[in-house]
Amino acid sequence: MPWTGFLYFNKAMSKEVWVKVVPWKKKLVTTSLEGGADAVVVKDQDVDRVKELGRIPVVSPGGDIKPERDFARFKISSPDDLDEIVKISRSKRVIVETKDWHVIPLENLVVQADNLMVTVRDRKEAELALNVLEIGVSGIVVDTDNIQELRGILKLAKSRVEQIDLKAAIVTSIRPVGMGDRVCVDTCSEIASGAGLLVGNSSSCMFLVHAENVENPYVTPRPFRVNAGAVHAYVLLPGGKTGYLWELSAGDRVLVVNHRGECNEAVVGRIKVERRPLLLVEAETNGGLYTHIVQNAETIRFVKKDGSPVSVVDMQEGDKILVYREKAGRHFGMKIEESIKEK
Repeated sequence: MPWTGFLYFNKAMSKEVWVKVVPWKKKLVTTSLEGGADAVVVKDQDVDRVKELGRIPVVSPGGDIKPERDFARFKISSPDDLDEIVKISRSKRVIVETKDWHVIPLENLVVQADNLMVTVRDRKEAELALNVLEIGVSGIVVDTDNIQELRGILKLAKSRVEQIDLKAAIVTSIRPVGMGDRVCVDTCSEIASGAGLLVGNSSSCMFLVHAENVENPYVTPRPFRVNAGAVHAYVLLPGGKTGYLWELSAGDRVLVVNHRGECNEAVVGRIKVERRPLLLVEAETNGGLYTHIVQNAETIRFVKKDGSPVSVVDMQEGDKILVYREKAGRHFGMKIEESIKEK
């Protein structure tokens, strides 16, 4: 699906992880597959051996991701190399290696260069790279033949909890608006209580809609599902992006957020678009009025500050529910600094 915009969180989102398997070691490849690595780096003669073990991009002259065409390698020897790395990163991914990050502060690169990956040899180096300046590099290349070290690094990179700042908004109106198409997002993950998706009529304020994991007398709980809203609504995605609910499809990734603002990625397994009666929910925060349209059903819930869900059939004017505010407007989904009103 086409991504339609960008947000900026307190920390960077999911990081890319490549695993270097030179010389060949089958166990490193299977561990990479099981741990969710994004690619493996091998010699040309080992490309087919990787493909026999599973579907994963291969970094090699004869593989899926090719040196020079898709990325450049750069070994830093002095601070004078930084300008060259920044220049290269404007057009392609750069894999940077140095013997000592104390000599070349990683912070200096992160603030200047995009598309930056660094080679790490252990969990300590990976933690530094992924957390520097609370932004981190775009990705890491793991160079170790220690299976336990590799597992630890993959767990660190792929189980990261990011944070956004949620605010309480006061409900000012709840009213039926007729029939329309709503979207259920079925993920490939079990969603915990107090968590769901951030969606809304405006990209400047998105509402936290709770997962259908609450016991009720009407339907069996579906802890993987969020009945998110009408087809036109914005939804918050990984990587600081937004899309429309209508655009989502199987295999895409969405951002699951809990009431504390902690975020994790989830894979979309299925989208269900069905015509249903709809409600318009209006809420006020910081002097602005914002809206979201959801299905008129008891199983649709918003989230209170303490994480407890509140059904739209029980919600009252004056109730406080969690939202995510963004200052900038969007044009064709892109975040821009200009006056845009969405009603």
